[in-house]
Amino acid sequence: MKKNKKIKVLLAMSGGVDSSVAVLLLKKQGYEVIGAFMVNWSDTKNKITGECSWREEKRIAMKIASKLEIKFITLNFEKLYKKEVVDVMFKNYQKGITPNPDIDCNQKIKFPLLIKKAKELGCDFVATGHYARIKNNKGKYNLLRAKDELKDQSYFLYRIKQNELKNILFPMGNYTKKEIREIAKKNKFPNYNKKGTVGICFIGKINLKEFLKKRIKPKKGIILNPNGDKIGEHDGIYYYTIGQRIGSRFGIEVEKSEKMQKKWYVARKFPNKNIIIAAPENHPLNFRKEIIIKNPHWINEKPKNNSKVLSRIRQVGELLPSALKYEKNKIKIILKKAITGVSQGQAIVLYQGEKCLGGGEISFN
Repeated sequence: MKKNKKIKVLLAMSGGVDSSVAVLLLKKQGYEVIGAFMVNWSDTKNKITGECSWREEKRIAMKIASKLEIKFITLNFEKLYKKEVVDVMFKNYQKGITPNPDIDCNQKIKFPLLIKKAKELGCDFVATGHYARIKNNKGKYNLLRAKDELKDQSYFLYRIKQNELKNILFPMGNYTKKEIREIAKKNKFPNYNKKGTVGICFIGKINLKEFLKKRIKPKKGIILNPNGDKIGEHDGIYYYTIGQRIGSRFGIEVEKSEKMQKKWYVARKFPNKNIIIAAPENHPLNFRKEIIIKNPHWINEKPKNNSKVLSRIRQVGELLPSALKYEKNKIKIILKKAITGVSQGQAIVLYQGEKCLGGGEISFN
């Protein structure tokens, strides 16, 4: 009698502990796993060796693949990543809005290209180390928040499509980060205590202002207080985001009058005039209660008018009680309580319970 053919999975391995443990978990569940390391960015270098940062990450991933005796391949999507993610990011910053390149990366690079490669290799599924869950509900696939709320990454996945969800596995979804590290340590993985990835997807932690300056030249503009009085100058509206602290130690020179002793923040940006309006802590200008959703994407059905939802405006940010309304061809979110740090171009992701409905880009008009 022939043995049942193993289900094959193409798993994105980054060199980090999450994707490494994902291999182990899937193997234990009986899957045949192929590890895939993605090369998407070569400009970030190791400050000591000058070597591309991804090379060290690849060496770690290869060690894990060898230890777990799985096939390992390298995929190079660098040209497409620069075109679809990095170039778009620069264009958006130049417009004065704050994009989210990690979401673009998942939507345009990571999942569609991995799924395409998986099919070429005869794999049944793609898997990643994302902290999220998928539930099949009578042929409709729901994206759910992870068990570990402090690590939940559903925010970055809100643009995922139905035909992608049915081909994806998220082995981390029912584990906490602490549990994953314990599994890695128990299995003597060399990266069990490796720090988590920070910064922009594949690029890493960078000084964003210096990074933007490579493509966007400084352009002096003025900073006004809420009364319209000039209180300082900035070197380009695109280098600053709503909710950002201002002052000389934050790269903006402002007059230090008695009234400026409080913490002040970027409250409004006017890209066409290259003007920033700053306001002191707790000033009404820092708060927003209404948000327009631009370029919406719904994972399943479109939510009904006047739906009660939970809104999230940053990864693992607070889940904010809200109402969704359709008004004059616009999708409006009305927060129960006004909040600070709402920046145009960032993502607003909506939930009902643990289910991610989808979301869109934050707009104000």
